[in-house]
Amino acid sequence: MMEKNAKIYVAGHRGMVGSAIVRELNRQGYNNIITRTHKELDLCRQDAVEAFFAGEKPEYVFLAAAKVGGIVANQEALADFMYDNMILEMNVIHSAWQNGCKKLEFLGSSCIYPRMAPQPMPESCLLTSELEKTNEAYALAKISGLKYCEYLNRQYGTDYISVMPTNLYGPNDNYHPTHSHVLPALIRRFHEAKVEGKDTVTCWGDGSPLREFLYVDDLANLCVFLMNNYSGNETVNAGTGKELTIKELTELVAKVVGYTGKIEWDTTKPNGTPRKLLDVSKATALGWTYKTELEDGIRLSYEDFLNNPMRAER
Repeated sequence: MMEKNAKIYVAGHRGMVGSAIVRELNRQGYNNIITRTHKELDLCRQDAVEAFFAGEKPEYVFLAAAKVGGIVANQEALADFMYDNMILEMNVIHSAWQNGCKKLEFLGSSCIYPRMAPQPMPESCLLTSELEKTNEAYALAKISGLKYCEYLNRQYGTDYISVMPTNLYGPNDNYHPTHSHVLPALIRRFHEAKVEGKDTVTCWGDGSPLREFLYVDDLANLCVFLMNNYSGNETVNAGTGKELTIKELTELVAKVVGYTGKIEWDTTKPNGTPRKLLDVSKATALGWTYKTELEDGIRLSYEDFLNNPMRAER
């Protein structure tokens, strides 16, 4: 168990996940949290990361920093996604190990699992068949980070763990028009359509893919729970175990935003993976379940979007 005054470093504290972990740690009374902005510490610079760890010597590390984006960004910047994510995570994990960090938690993504993985996807299906091509670069980087944690455990007896979240949404999300994920992109699109009085909104694909969504504060709660209650080489899936079609999601977002026009589908655009549901029985067996239902979470996210106009510009 982490002591309340233990020195905890949250990497990526300005991102959606990192900021949620900081909120959760504060809520639970942890009072010695250290953070660095990208300007203060570029995690892709090995010398800078080594100096930071040598100076601060954090006891616990939540590695939530990553270069992220939706389908478009992933396909346009394959090399960047691979290099930045791989270098960043290797620097942090290695420096944590060199400086005697008690425990590190690495955050991955459900895109690490094979394209045609069994559904729902158990943790054990990792590396059993080929990856989804649209985000292969990001997935390879994340798998490398997860495996490095496992190999350190095996070779050096460290206690480094990883957690694999499903699609996330919530406060501090990225609402960029082309470089955001599906749910925040829909919030932005329907909000703008409502404000501009548009009769129709066109969405990508045919609406048939099934997706699972986890509210980011629920993930943060699980992250702290795992840091205190889980050790092991295998990752832990973070999700709700529930799914809905993109069409149903789209209608739900339109309802929350209050958009009453028509929704059309551009079937020339890609759908992505047909189904991506995580098997969450492992987290459940450890004693954890999600709390925030999707409609409530979307409402909270929309409030966050409206209250933070600068975020919409990102």
